Amino acid sequence: MSIHRHQLSRRSILAGAAAVGLTGTLAACGGSDDDSGESGGPVKLTYWAWAPNMEKVAAIWNKKNPDITVTVSKQAAGKDIVSKLITAKKAGNAPDLIQVEYQSLPTLVSNDVLADISKYAKSAKSQFAEGLWGMVTLGTDAVYAIPQDSGPLMFFYREDLFKQHNLTVPTTWDEFAKTARAAKKAVPNAYLTTFSSNDPGLFAGLAQQAGAKWWTVEGGGKWTVGIDDAATKKVTDFWGGLVQEGAIDNQPMYTPAWNNALNKGTHLAWVSAVWAPGVLVSSAPDTKGKWRMAPLPQWSAGEDVTGSWGGSSTGVSTDSKHAEAATKFANWLNTDPEALAALVKEAGIYPAATKGQSGSVLTPPAFFPNQTDFYDTAAKIAATTAASAWGPNVQVAYDTFSDAFGTATKAKKAAQFDSALATMQSKTFTDMKKQGFKVTEA
Repeated sequence: MSIHRHQLSRRSILAGAAAVGLTGTLAACGGSDDDSGESGGPVKLTYWAWAPNMEKVAAIWNKKNPDITVTVSKQAAGKDIVSKLITAKKAGNAPDLIQVEYQSLPTLVSNDVLADISKYAKSAKSQFAEGLWGMVTLGTDAVYAIPQDSGPLMFFYREDLFKQHNLTVPTTWDEFAKTARAAKKAVPNAYLTTFSSNDPGLFAGLAQQAGAKWWTVEGGGKWTVGIDDAATKKVTDFWGGLVQEGAIDNQPMYTPAWNNALNKGTHLAWVSAVWAPGVLVSSAPDTKGKWRMAPLPQWSAGEDVTGSWGGSSTGVSTDSKHAEAATKFANWLNTDPEALAALVKEAGIYPAATKGQSGSVLTPPAFFPNQTDFYDTAAKIAATTAASAWGPNVQVAYDTFSDAFGTATKAKKAAQFDSALATMQSKTFTDMKKQGFKVTEA
């Protein structure tokens, strides 16, 4: 999220609220001021989450905190939980605690689902990298969630094939392009990697690394949509040019063909996030011990910044009557050493808290036995995560990406990549205007 330190208010973020179907008043926002029951008896909290085994993590808390018990309700992830939360809010029965993906935070704030918990949560700031903390503040003095897990981008490559074909692990994107061409020359039926249109999260992370700010908001509640900014155009031109050139593949990820390419070595690398080893276990089982991870290539030599792909946070709803107690649990869940260890073991996540990103609790991925310093390296990379810039209609932008870039990748035309980006910009801006937000284009 853009960390432009305007003195934004909750009212600014909620500008256009009536148009997106809010029924509550701003005066009623932030149930955190009503904690009746916290001093007069046991508090029972509900927690909607999709990460596996979260009930086992909550059980650790419940055993130690009988006066504040948390019940986990398993939910679907992505846009499904966002829609369900907005519906629950309209009915006045949203859960106390919510697992929220970072890109969904502005949507939920603009729909008055998430409370400002800064009164109870600001002390947690020092536990997280600046870029991650910026994602939960939305560039304001408010705090809308506690970071839970992160997905810093990295470069994964087949160490055996790079050695076999004398390929260089790229440290810049210019070197990446040269390596892609060298790989194609060395193995004509293979590619260094692919540009995929079926997961906008990777593209967003690459733009984030380049300095993109897709949405920004001013103190008066005026939003600016800049998806086609110079940083994103640079990313689009780079990948579109390589696809048109034939230096990289144009096939989507997560398909049987993609799995086969990874498993057979006709894709020699994958730009992905820290969670990639878990995907490779099932997608490329025959390649165990053949991969290594390196920092993401940089746009200029000497730079040290990465983007993110995925990750979530723990928020408190405006319907909660026990926001202080809920925030205590959210803080514990995402900063306490025992909780972080449980999140790693039971939920399989990469903690957002810096103290949870390395150490004995994070044993190297079994799929990467040749890289014993995997998580030590990952922690250094995670610390360089740039702040991302999300807006209240991110799903519109994401859906448009899949459609427009899907057409462009099939055509293998760089010009269509540029057109796809323009389409993303236009549809996202038009949708915000239609919803009633005060909005302009960068």
